[in-house]
Amino acid sequence: MSTFWSLWIIVLTLTNLALLLWVLLANRKVAVRDDEDPENRTTGHVYDGIEEYDNPLPRWWFKMFIATFIFAGVYLILYPGLGSFPGVLGWTQEKELRGHQQQAQARFSEQFGEYAQTPIEELARDPQAMKMGLRLFANNCAVCHGSDGGGNWGFPNLTDDAWHWGGSPERIKQTLVQGRKAAMPAWSASLGEQGIAEVTEYVLSMGDREHDAELASAGEQKFMRNCAACHGADGTGNINLGAPNLTDDVWLYGGEPSDIRQTLRVGRNGVMPAQGELLKDDRIHILAAYVYSLSLNYDEQE
Repeated sequence: MSTFWSLWIIVLTLTNLALLLWVLLANRKVAVRDDEDPENRTTGHVYDGIEEYDNPLPRWWFKMFIATFIFAGVYLILYPGLGSFPGVLGWTQEKELRGHQQQAQARFSEQFGEYAQTPIEELARDPQAMKMGLRLFANNCAVCHGSDGGGNWGFPNLTDDAWHWGGSPERIKQTLVQGRKAAMPAWSASLGEQGIAEVTEYVLSMGDREHDAELASAGEQKFMRNCAACHGADGTGNINLGAPNLTDDVWLYGGEPSDIRQTLRVGRNGVMPAQGELLKDDRIHILAAYVYSLSLNYDEQE
Protein backbone atom coordinates (compact mmCIF):
# COMPACT_ATOMS: atom_id res chain seq x y z
CA MET A 1 0.00 0.00 0.00
CA SER A 2 1.38 3.43 -0.94
CA THR A 3 2.07 6.10 1.71
CA PHE A 4 -0.75 8.28 0.35
CA TRP A 5 -3.43 5.60 0.67
CA SER A 6 -2.10 4.52 4.05
CA LEU A 7 -2.41 8.08 5.38
CA TRP A 8 -5.80 8.44 3.70
CA ILE A 9 -7.17 5.41 5.55
CA ILE A 10 -5.63 6.50 8.87
CA VAL A 11 -7.05 10.02 8.65
CA LEU A 12 -10.46 8.81 7.49
CA THR A 13 -10.71 6.19 10.24
CA LEU A 14 -9.62 8.45 13.11
CA THR A 15 -11.75 11.37 11.86
CA ASN A 16 -14.87 9.20 11.76
CA LEU A 17 -14.20 7.86 15.25
CA ALA A 18 -13.67 11.42 16.56
CA LEU A 19 -16.89 12.69 14.95
CA LEU A 20 -18.91 9.78 16.31
CA LEU A 21 -17.51 10.37 19.80
CA TRP A 22 -18.35 14.08 19.55
CA VAL A 23 -21.93 13.30 18.50
CA LEU A 24 -22.30 10.94 21.44
CA LEU A 25 -20.91 13.41 24.00
CA ALA A 26 -22.68 16.44 22.53
CA ASN A 27 -26.06 14.80 23.03
CA ARG A 28 -25.30 13.80 26.60
CA LYS A 29 -27.35 16.10 28.88
CA VAL A 30 -29.49 15.99 32.00
CA ALA A 31 -32.92 14.41 31.61
CA VAL A 32 -35.94 16.74 31.48
CA ARG A 33 -38.11 16.47 34.56
CA ASP A 34 -41.84 17.11 34.71
CA ASP A 35 -41.36 19.78 37.36
CA GLU A 36 -38.54 21.61 35.57
CA ASP A 37 -39.24 23.84 32.59
CA PRO A 38 -42.60 22.21 31.75
CA GLU A 39 -42.79 24.18 28.49
CA ASN A 40 -39.58 22.59 27.14
CA ARG A 41 -39.80 19.01 28.24
CA THR A 42 -40.55 17.51 24.82
CA THR A 43 -39.03 17.79 21.35
CA GLY A 44 -42.29 19.05 19.95
CA HIS A 45 -42.85 15.90 17.95
CA VAL A 46 -46.32 14.46 18.46
CA TYR A 47 -47.70 11.40 16.70
CA ASP A 48 -51.13 9.96 17.40
CA GLY A 49 -51.21 11.77 20.74
CA ILE A 50 -47.78 10.48 21.76
CA GLU A 51 -45.16 13.11 22.61
CA GLU A 52 -41.43 12.56 22.19
CA TYR A 53 -39.45 13.54 25.28
CA ASP A 54 -36.01 15.03 24.84
CA ASN A 55 -34.22 12.66 27.21
CA PRO A 56 -30.64 11.41 26.88
CA LEU A 57 -29.62 7.79 26.52
CA PRO A 58 -29.84 5.67 29.67
CA ARG A 59 -26.54 5.67 31.51
CA TRP A 60 -25.88 1.96 30.88
CA TRP A 61 -26.45 2.44 27.17
CA PHE A 62 -24.14 5.47 27.07
CA LYS A 63 -21.42 3.49 28.85
CA MET A 64 -21.76 0.69 26.33
CA PHE A 65 -21.11 3.17 23.52
CA ILE A 66 -18.03 4.45 25.36
CA ALA A 67 -16.85 0.84 25.74
CA THR A 68 -17.07 0.33 21.98
CA PHE A 69 -14.80 3.36 21.42
CA ILE A 70 -12.30 1.98 23.93
CA PHE A 71 -12.46 -1.40 22.20
CA ALA A 72 -11.91 0.24 18.80
CA GLY A 73 -8.86 2.12 20.07
CA VAL A 74 -7.31 -0.99 21.62
CA TYR A 75 -8.07 -3.06 18.51
CA LEU A 76 -6.46 -0.53 16.15
CA ILE A 77 -3.33 -0.52 18.30
CA LEU A 78 -3.04 -4.31 18.50
CA TYR A 79 -4.18 -5.30 15.00
CA PRO A 80 -3.82 -3.89 11.47
CA GLY A 81 -6.55 -1.41 10.63
CA LEU A 82 -4.82 1.93 10.21
CA GLY A 83 -3.34 1.90 6.73
CA SER A 84 0.05 0.18 6.62
CA PHE A 85 0.41 0.05 10.41
CA PRO A 86 0.69 -3.69 11.17
CA GLY A 87 -0.40 -3.51 14.81
CA VAL A 88 1.85 -4.21 17.77
CA LEU A 89 0.94 -7.92 17.77
CA GLY A 90 2.10 -8.38 14.18
CA TRP A 91 -1.03 -10.36 13.31
CA THR A 92 -1.67 -11.20 9.65
CA GLN A 93 -4.27 -13.35 7.96
CA GLU A 94 -1.49 -15.38 6.34
CA LYS A 95 -0.09 -16.29 9.77
CA GLU A 96 -3.58 -17.14 10.97
CA LEU A 97 -4.14 -19.42 7.97
CA ARG A 98 -0.80 -21.16 8.41
CA GLY A 99 -1.56 -21.68 12.09
CA HIS A 100 -4.89 -23.34 11.29
CA GLN A 101 -3.24 -25.44 8.59
CA GLN A 102 -0.59 -26.63 11.02
CA GLN A 103 -3.26 -27.52 13.57
CA ALA A 104 -5.18 -29.47 10.95
CA GLN A 105 -2.00 -31.17 9.78
CA ALA A 106 -1.16 -32.21 13.33
CA ARG A 107 -4.72 -33.44 13.87
CA PHE A 108 -5.02 -35.49 10.71
CA SER A 109 -1.41 -36.53 10.05
CA GLU A 110 -1.74 -39.63 12.19
CA GLN A 111 -5.03 -40.57 10.54
CA PHE A 112 -3.69 -40.12 7.02
CA GLY A 113 -0.20 -41.25 7.89
CA GLU A 114 -1.23 -44.81 8.75
CA TYR A 115 -1.99 -45.37 5.06
CA ALA A 116 1.11 -43.62 3.69
CA GLN A 117 3.19 -46.79 3.50
CA THR A 118 0.42 -48.98 2.12
CA PRO A 119 0.77 -49.70 -1.62
CA ILE A 120 -1.89 -47.98 -3.74
CA GLU A 121 -3.13 -51.29 -5.16
CA GLU A 122 -3.80 -52.58 -1.65
CA LEU A 123 -5.15 -49.27 -0.37
CA ALA A 124 -7.68 -49.16 -3.22
CA ARG A 125 -9.39 -52.20 -1.69
CA ASP A 126 -9.55 -50.79 1.85
CA PRO A 127 -13.15 -49.56 2.47
CA GLN A 128 -12.17 -47.21 5.30
CA ALA A 129 -9.39 -45.59 3.30
CA MET A 130 -11.68 -45.24 0.29
CA LYS A 131 -14.23 -43.35 2.40
CA MET A 132 -11.49 -40.81 3.06
CA GLY A 133 -10.55 -40.88 -0.62
CA LEU A 134 -14.14 -40.19 -1.62
CA ARG A 135 -14.22 -37.04 0.53
CA LEU A 136 -10.90 -35.86 -0.90
CA PHE A 137 -12.18 -36.50 -4.42
CA ALA A 138 -15.47 -34.69 -3.76
CA ASN A 139 -13.67 -31.63 -2.38
CA ASN A 140 -10.92 -31.37 -4.99
CA CYS A 141 -11.80 -33.27 -8.17
CA ALA A 142 -15.56 -33.68 -8.56
CA VAL A 143 -16.11 -30.15 -9.88
CA CYS A 144 -14.37 -31.19 -13.14
CA HIS A 145 -14.59 -34.97 -13.27
CA GLY A 146 -18.05 -35.32 -11.77
CA SER A 147 -19.05 -36.71 -8.38
CA ASP A 148 -18.89 -40.26 -9.75
CA GLY A 149 -15.66 -39.68 -11.69
CA GLY A 150 -17.52 -40.12 -14.97
CA GLY A 151 -16.04 -36.97 -16.46
CA ASN A 152 -17.52 -34.15 -18.51
CA TRP A 153 -16.93 -32.64 -21.92
CA GLY A 154 -13.20 -31.84 -21.94
CA PHE A 155 -12.59 -33.65 -18.63
CA PRO A 156 -11.62 -37.34 -18.71
CA ASN A 157 -13.78 -40.18 -17.46
CA LEU A 158 -11.86 -41.79 -14.59
CA THR A 159 -14.06 -44.87 -14.36
CA ASP A 160 -13.02 -46.57 -17.62
CA ASP A 161 -9.72 -48.04 -18.82
CA ALA A 162 -8.73 -45.17 -21.16
CA TRP A 163 -5.93 -43.05 -19.70
CA HIS A 164 -4.29 -40.23 -21.65
CA TRP A 165 -1.37 -40.05 -19.23
CA GLY A 166 -1.37 -43.65 -18.04
CA GLY A 167 -3.55 -45.45 -15.51
CA SER A 168 -0.96 -47.21 -13.37
CA PRO A 169 -0.84 -46.19 -9.68
CA GLU A 170 2.47 -44.45 -10.25
CA ARG A 171 1.22 -42.47 -13.25
CA ILE A 172 -1.99 -41.46 -11.47
CA LYS A 173 -0.02 -40.23 -8.48
CA GLN A 174 2.37 -38.34 -10.74
CA THR A 175 -0.59 -36.68 -12.47
CA LEU A 176 -2.04 -35.57 -9.15
CA VAL A 177 1.25 -34.23 -7.82
CA GLN A 178 2.57 -32.47 -10.93
CA GLY A 179 -0.59 -31.80 -12.89
CA ARG A 180 -0.85 -32.18 -16.66
CA LYS A 181 -1.01 -29.79 -19.58
CA ALA A 182 -2.03 -31.11 -22.97
CA ALA A 183 -1.51 -29.13 -26.15
CA MET A 184 -3.30 -30.09 -29.33
CA PRO A 185 -2.29 -27.40 -31.87
CA ALA A 186 -4.72 -25.87 -34.32
CA TRP A 187 -4.20 -27.14 -37.88
CA SER A 188 -6.57 -24.86 -39.73
CA ALA A 189 -3.83 -22.65 -41.16
CA SER A 190 -1.61 -25.48 -42.40
CA LEU A 191 -4.23 -28.02 -43.51
CA GLY A 192 -7.07 -25.84 -44.70
CA GLU A 193 -10.68 -27.02 -44.66
CA GLN A 194 -10.07 -29.66 -47.30
CA GLY A 195 -7.11 -31.09 -45.41
CA ILE A 196 -9.07 -31.09 -42.16
CA ALA A 197 -11.89 -33.02 -43.85
CA GLU A 198 -9.40 -35.56 -45.22
CA VAL A 199 -7.61 -36.11 -41.90
CA THR A 200 -10.98 -36.43 -40.14
CA GLU A 201 -12.01 -39.24 -42.48
CA TYR A 202 -8.67 -40.97 -41.95
CA VAL A 203 -9.08 -40.75 -38.16
CA LEU A 204 -12.55 -42.28 -38.51
CA SER A 205 -11.07 -45.11 -40.59
CA MET A 206 -8.51 -45.86 -37.87
CA GLY A 207 -11.35 -46.74 -35.51
CA ASP A 208 -13.15 -48.83 -38.15
CA ARG A 209 -15.95 -46.30 -38.28
CA GLU A 210 -18.00 -45.25 -41.25
CA HIS A 211 -15.88 -42.98 -43.44
CA ASP A 212 -15.23 -41.72 -46.94
CA ALA A 213 -12.50 -43.99 -48.30
CA GLU A 214 -11.29 -41.53 -50.92
CA LEU A 215 -10.90 -38.68 -48.42
CA ALA A 216 -9.34 -41.02 -45.88
CA SER A 217 -6.74 -42.14 -48.40
CA ALA A 218 -5.83 -38.52 -49.07
CA GLY A 219 -5.73 -37.78 -45.33
CA GLU A 220 -3.32 -40.61 -44.45
CA GLN A 221 -0.24 -38.78 -45.69
CA LYS A 222 -1.27 -35.59 -43.91
CA PHE A 223 -1.83 -37.55 -40.70
CA MET A 224 1.63 -39.14 -40.91
CA ARG A 225 3.23 -35.78 -41.52
CA ASN A 226 1.41 -33.76 -38.88
CA CYS A 227 -0.19 -36.07 -36.29
CA ALA A 228 1.78 -39.30 -36.04
CA ALA A 229 4.57 -37.70 -34.00
CA CYS A 230 2.20 -37.44 -31.04
CA HIS A 231 -0.55 -39.99 -31.68
CA GLY A 232 1.69 -42.63 -33.25
CA ALA A 233 1.61 -43.98 -36.77
CA ASP A 234 -1.14 -46.40 -35.75
CA GLY A 235 -3.05 -43.67 -33.83
CA THR A 236 -2.92 -45.48 -30.48
CA GLY A 237 -1.58 -42.43 -28.68
CA ASN A 238 1.31 -41.70 -26.35
CA ILE A 239 0.85 -41.49 -22.58
CA ASN A 240 4.10 -39.55 -22.18
CA LEU A 241 2.62 -36.69 -24.21
CA GLY A 242 -0.99 -37.12 -23.15
CA ALA A 243 -1.89 -37.82 -26.77
CA PRO A 244 -5.11 -39.87 -26.79
CA ASN A 245 -5.75 -43.14 -28.56
CA LEU A 246 -7.68 -42.36 -31.76
CA THR A 247 -8.62 -45.96 -32.50
CA ASP A 248 -11.06 -46.51 -29.65
CA ASP A 249 -14.46 -44.97 -28.94
CA VAL A 250 -13.31 -42.68 -26.12
CA TRP A 251 -13.41 -39.01 -27.10
CA LEU A 252 -12.67 -36.19 -24.70
CA TYR A 253 -14.14 -33.47 -26.91
CA GLY A 254 -16.66 -35.54 -28.83
CA GLY A 255 -16.12 -38.19 -31.49
CA GLU A 256 -18.58 -37.12 -34.16
CA PRO A 257 -17.02 -36.05 -37.48
CA SER A 258 -17.98 -32.43 -36.77
CA ASP A 259 -16.29 -32.63 -33.34
CA ILE A 260 -13.10 -34.07 -34.82
CA ARG A 261 -13.01 -31.39 -37.50
CA GLN A 262 -13.44 -28.70 -34.84
CA THR A 263 -10.61 -30.17 -32.78
CA LEU A 264 -8.35 -30.14 -35.81
CA ARG A 265 -9.48 -26.66 -36.74
CA VAL A 266 -8.99 -24.84 -33.40
CA GLY A 267 -6.89 -27.25 -31.31
CA ARG A 268 -7.42 -28.19 -27.67
CA ASN A 269 -5.60 -27.19 -24.49
CA GLY A 270 -6.57 -29.23 -21.46
CA VAL A 271 -5.09 -28.42 -18.06
CA MET A 272 -5.04 -30.61 -14.96
CA PRO A 273 -3.81 -28.42 -12.07
CA ALA A 274 -1.09 -29.77 -9.80
CA GLN A 275 -2.38 -30.86 -6.39
CA GLY A 276 0.96 -31.58 -4.72
CA GLU A 277 1.26 -28.36 -2.74
CA LEU A 278 -2.43 -28.23 -1.90
CA LEU A 279 -2.95 -31.77 -0.60
CA LYS A 280 0.55 -32.96 0.40
CA ASP A 281 1.89 -36.49 0.09
CA ASP A 282 -0.32 -38.40 2.55
CA ARG A 283 -3.58 -37.13 1.05
CA ILE A 284 -2.29 -37.49 -2.50
CA HIS A 285 -1.51 -41.14 -1.76
CA ILE A 286 -5.07 -41.85 -0.60
CA LEU A 287 -6.61 -39.84 -3.44
CA ALA A 288 -4.49 -41.70 -6.01
CA ALA A 289 -5.74 -44.97 -4.54
CA TYR A 290 -9.33 -43.77 -4.81
CA VAL A 291 -8.92 -42.74 -8.46
CA TYR A 292 -7.24 -46.06 -9.16
CA SER A 293 -10.15 -47.85 -7.48
CA LEU A 294 -12.61 -46.22 -9.91
CA SER A 295 -10.98 -47.89 -12.89
CA LEU A 296 -10.44 -51.04 -10.86
CA ASN A 297 -14.18 -51.37 -10.46
CA TYR A 298 -14.54 -50.96 -14.24
CA ASP A 299 -12.02 -53.73 -14.91
CA GLU A 300 -13.82 -56.09 -12.52
CA GLN A 301 -17.16 -55.38 -14.20
CA GLU A 302 -15.62 -56.15 -17.57
